[in-house]
Order: sequence, then structure tokens, then C-alpha cells
Amino acid sequence: MAIVEERLVGGECSFYACMPSKALLRPGELAAEAGRVPGVPTGLLDVGAVLARRDEVVHELDDSSMLPWLEERGVVLVRGHGRLDGERRVVVGDELLGARRAAVVATGSFATIPPVPGLVDAKPWTNIEATTAKHVPRRLFVLGGGVVGVEMAQAWSSLGSQVTLVHRGDRLIEREEPFASEQVAAALREAGVDVRLETSVAAVSRNGAVRVELGGGETVEADEVLVSVGRTPRSAGIGLETVGLEPGKHVAVDESLRVPGHESWLYAVGDVNGRALLTHMGKYQARLAADAILGKDVRLRSDGGASPRVIFTDPQVGAVGLTLAAAQAAGLRARAVEVETSGNAGGSFVGRGAPGTARLVVDEDRRVVVGATITGSEVAEALHAATIAVIGEVMLEDLWHAVPSFPTRSELWLRLLEAYGL
Repeated sequence: MAIVEERLVGGECSFYACMPSKALLRPGELAAEAGRVPGVPTGLLDVGAVLARRDEVVHELDDSSMLPWLEERGVVLVRGHGRLDGERRVVVGDELLGARRAAVVATGSFATIPPVPGLVDAKPWTNIEATTAKHVPRRLFVLGGGVVGVEMAQAWSSLGSQVTLVHRGDRLIEREEPFASEQVAAALREAGVDVRLETSVAAVSRNGAVRVELGGGETVEADEVLVSVGRTPRSAGIGLETVGLEPGKHVAVDESLRVPGHESWLYAVGDVNGRALLTHMGKYQARLAADAILGKDVRLRSDGGASPRVIFTDPQVGAVGLTLAAAQAAGLRARAVEVETSGNAGGSFVGRGAPGTARLVVDEDRRVVVGATITGSEVAEALHAATIAVIGEVMLEDLWHAVPSFPTRSELWLRLLEAYGL
């Protein structure tokens, strides 16, 4: 087995995305929670210490710590730009590698740069520059109000940057429940972020500072501009045309991660197939693909926009399965029940007074939970219980017997079931 890596073993998540962004967000999150607990001192963040800790988390962008993990599993690492060269053949530089059983495309994705005049020449930040920057920009302009946009707006604002966030839609993180969008927007504004919805960018230029012309004619100046409007599959230049596939597009797969027309040997996992835009889902797909290559019968059960997901702002947003609108659009007879996340005894210890809502979306015909969204302080770890309920299709009557411990915020499950009428 060979792994072909062009950059660092472990990919963007380990070094340029998930891990460094959480390292930047965590200190501000702790400071906010400390401010909600009487008797706990609070103060300004030590920017140098925060950036140093971020560098420690990403191992100073050195992937040598990953290599023993590969060696222990008998994985041969070949560094370089790899490309397919026909069936079961991969070329890396001048070296030809032949696969006995299968080849797996796991090239991921990169930040989409929209066709805004002057944007490319202005050398914008993407998630890579935003999470590895060695300085705090005095003024940061964020284009896009999705997950990366809101997380980076909050992170750099907490470190002292004056942040302007512009989003074309009428709400932030628009794939999530409306209340999640509202609470995150309110938190950003409270932190001093200038959030502008239903606003477009007409042009960008840089002459020292960045000059952003908005669709309405107004101009905003910043020291850096971060582009966070989506992802593009990294499928160009990897030889897809040699096996009859179109470069630059998602590599479509079936329920066992096999590429149609090449089921006997070609698989695609992670961002590149368009079905797993989150690290944990890419890892899940990789496990399934490995089992399929070994001859096991596998099938995706957690997939697409219904996958478990967390936005690490404060309030955090944890969600799995369908939103109420998505469930209704899918033709389900869906009902939503919700309670205040910290509206119980456990909430007097964690997230005291913080905004937060917990919602279950129930399929009334089957009496199972098909979606859950929890917002609030440090709710990420609460999501997995909801994921089990959704993926396991646990009946509401059975959930009623899963007694939460007292005094924990997990009692929100009891209150949700009571709100449903059990």
C-alpha cells in the first residue's frame, strides 16, 4: 500500500484547518465561559501565547510525528505529486506504482475563490493563511458566512482584530436551523464583528491595504481579506482523464465508495467525492472503503448534509441529521421540540446565562429522531448522544429510559422528551 502526499501527511485538517482553528478559538471560548462564572478572574488574551500554542498543536507544520504511525501499519510513504495512469496505475514523478487490488482517490478539496475582479491579485487569505498567520491583522475582512467564516471572524476578533464579515445570504451558517444562525450572528456582533448580510463584493484591490468595494457602492478597507465561500474538489491534474473521468469535478461514488464504471478497483473518499465535507466523515468513508477492498459488504449509513457537525464558535453549534425544514422538504411528517440548553441544574455550572437552544426533529410516523441541533457554551461533546439516536433510529419511548445523570446539562434530553409529551 502506498500513500502519495504532496504537502504534509495528515492533510489540511491536522495542519491548516480543524486543529489550528480550534487552537485559536479555544482561548476566547474559555475567556467567555470564565466571564459567566462568578469568582473566576478574566482578562485580555495573551496573543503571543495563543499563537505559540497554535504552532504547538500543528507541530510547527512538521509531519514527522505522523510517520511512525504509518510505519507501524506497514504503510509505504511516497512523497510527490501523484496521478492516475490507467487502471491500477499511479505515477509519482518518474516512478510507476502498480496496485494489486485497488487505488483510492483521497485528494481532498481547496478553497474556492469566486470570480470577483481583483480578488486573486489581492492575495487573499484562505483557511490555510487564516489559521497559520504569525500576526494579528488590525483589520480583517471576511468574505462568506459559512463555518470557516464565522469561526475565523470570532477567533481573530478575540485576538484584537477589527473584523468585518460580509455574506450574500440573509443569514449566517444557512444550512443549520435559523435559531443557530441568529445566535451566532448575535454573538459575533456582541464581540464587535461588523456582520453584513445580503451584501455582495464588487471588486477588490490591494495597494498596501486591501480595498473592498461592496455591491452597494460602499468601500471597506482592511489589512487582510479572508475568502471562505466554499470548497472545490482537488481532482484536476491527477490523471482522472486516463480512466475516463472528468478532471476538476467531484468523483462520484456509490454506497460502498466505489467509482461507477470502475467498481473492481477505484474508490474515492473524503471531500473529493462531494459526500463527505468533514474530516470525521472522510475517515468514516476511508474505513468503509478499506473494508470493501477486503471483500466485506459495506454501505454508507451516515452521509452528506445530515452528517454530524460542530461549529466551534461561542455559542457552539452541534447538529446531526435533518433540520426541520429539510425534514419537511423530504416529505416527512416532522415535528420539532426545543428547550433552553442550559435550562436545568447542570446549566448553573456550565454555560450559565449563555444563549443556547436544543431542538429535536421527530418523524411522527416512525416516532424516531431524524435531526438534532444543540447550541450553547461547550456543547460539542453533547452531540454524540444525538448522533447515536439519529443513526440508530432509537424509538422515543426507548430514549425515555436513557436516564441522564444529575446535575448535568444532559438533562436537556429529559426536558426535550417531556416537551414532546412523554
